[in-house]
Amino acid sequence: MNFLKIFLAVIISINIGCAQVPADRPQLSNPKFDTRVAQLIDFSVPLIGVDVLKQHFSQYIIFDTREKEEYLISHIEGARYLGYDDFDVSKLEKIPKDSKIVLYCSIGYRSEKIGEKLAQLGFTNVYNLYGSIFEWVNRGYKIVDIYGLETQKVHTYNKKWSRWLDNSTVEKVW
Repeated sequence: MNFLKIFLAVIISINIGCAQVPADRPQLSNPKFDTRVAQLIDFSVPLIGVDVLKQHFSQYIIFDTREKEEYLISHIEGARYLGYDDFDVSKLEKIPKDSKIVLYCSIGYRSEKIGEKLAQLGFTNVYNLYGSIFEWVNRGYKIVDIYGLETQKVHTYNKKWSRWLDNSTVEKVW
């Protein structure tokens, strides 16, 4: 009987610990999108909201952790390509370990995973853009194509994920 009580206590504490969503996280413009993002990420990398990033843009080095074809369609102006499947640590060789770094992808899952890798490599000020490029675009902030020209096209990964891009002025590409 004691074993059963201990077992249940451990299971409950593990579930509570793993399922905690920070109440003070940045708010996304679409509450359903916020719920979906909160279900998908582990909150293992500190978050930054798109409005905070926009306000303090020059203080950060910004990396796009999507696939190359997504980045080529559009990205946040000034963002450097870092990738996900083809992540290459050599792209970070000249970046000081204490630099303020913001990572983003489509919604925040892939950027969180790359953020975990950067933390393991010794980077100390890494942030995951909550809601990532989808929230950036949903708020009406500028994106550019590979030539640095403003664009309204966003690679949404696939049709399923495109539903979270609410900005009606944007052309969804997948």
